[in-house]
Amino acid sequence: MKLSIIVPVYNMNHDGNLTFCLDSLINQTITDYEIIAVDDASTDDSYAVLQEYEKNYPERFRAVTYPVNRHQGGAKNEGLKLAKGEWIGFIDSDDWITPDYYERLLQKAEETGADLVGCNYGIVSEHSFEPGRTVRNFQPDQVGPLTLERKKRYLVRPGSMVVKIYKHAVLRENQLTFPEGIFYEDNCASRVWGAYFQHYEVIDEPLYYYYQHEASTVHVITEERCRDRMTAMELLVQEYQKRGLYETFKDEIECAYTELYFRITLFSYMIGCKKKRLSFVKELRRGLLDRFPDFRQNRYYNVPDAEERKMVELCMKSPALFFWYYSLLWKYRNFKKARKS
Repeated sequence: MKLSIIVPVYNMNHDGNLTFCLDSLINQTITDYEIIAVDDASTDDSYAVLQEYEKNYPERFRAVTYPVNRHQGGAKNEGLKLAKGEWIGFIDSDDWITPDYYERLLQKAEETGADLVGCNYGIVSEHSFEPGRTVRNFQPDQVGPLTLERKKRYLVRPGSMVVKIYKHAVLRENQLTFPEGIFYEDNCASRVWGAYFQHYEVIDEPLYYYYQHEASTVHVITEERCRDRMTAMELLVQEYQKRGLYETFKDEIECAYTELYFRITLFSYMIGCKKKRLSFVKELRRGLLDRFPDFRQNRYYNVPDAEERKMVELCMKSPALFFWYYSLLWKYRNFKKARKS
C-alpha cells in the first residue's frame, strides 16, 4: 500500500467539522491508500460517525477507539501501529485538504527521491476551499538533500507536522513515535523525527486547510496546557540525550527550548490564562536558567520584537517586577481597546 493517513479524533462531531475533514480524505485523487481514524475516547458521537464511514468505505476506511483519553499523541501512535502504507500522513480532524493533496506530495517524492515532503497551508475560518491566509511551512534553505547544516536549520523551524508526508521505513527503523498524554506533542516529535530524514522537498502552494475556531488548541490557554508545552521540551532534551544526538544538535535544541519552553509559554500564559500566578512565572524562569543558563549566547537567539525582548530581560532580572508590570500593561491595553470599540 502506498499511503496511510492517520486521523486523531476527539469530540469533533459538531458544526460539520469531522465530516468535512473525512470527505476531503475519501475524495482524494489517489486510489492506493488507507484512512485510519482513531477516536481518542470521545464523549460525543464522533466514533459513531467514524463507524459510519467505515461501513460505507470498508476497503479504505478503518475506525479505531479505546477507553482512556491519551491525547493526539496517543491516537497517532495507535494509528502508526496499524499503518501499512509506504508513506505516512497525518491530518487534524477539523482540517481538510485539496483533492490532489496526497497525489502531488507523493509525485514530488517520486520525482526527487525525498523521504520527507511538505507544502504550505491556508488559515481559514469557514468550510470552503478558498485558500485563506497562506502560511509558508518551510524555509528555502532547508530544502533538498539534508546536509548537516540544512538539517540543523530544519530542526530550528520544522513547521507543522500535519502538512507533510513521511517515509514509513524511516519511522520504523528509528522507532519514531509521539509523546502521549500531553498537548503540543508535535513540538517534541517534529524535532526528534527531523534528525533522521535525509531529503526534504516541498510544494510551494497551500494545499492544506488549517481551520481556526474558538475551540482550537491555540485559542485555549490554561496553566495545564502551558505545562504540557514545557513537558514537551523536557522530553525533547531527554530524547536527544537518549539517542546520542544531543551534542551534535545542542544549539538547535537550546533554541527550541528557549523559544517554546520559555518565551512562547510565558507570553501565552500572561495573555491567555485567566488566573495567573507569580510562582508559575518564577518556575518558568528557573527551568530555563537551570537547563540553559547561557541561552542568550546561542547563535540562533533572536527576539525580533523590541518590547518583547525588554520583557524577557525584565523577567530575567525580576520575575515579580515583570509579572506585575506586564499584568498592568495588558489590562491597560484591553481598557483602551474597549473604549475605542
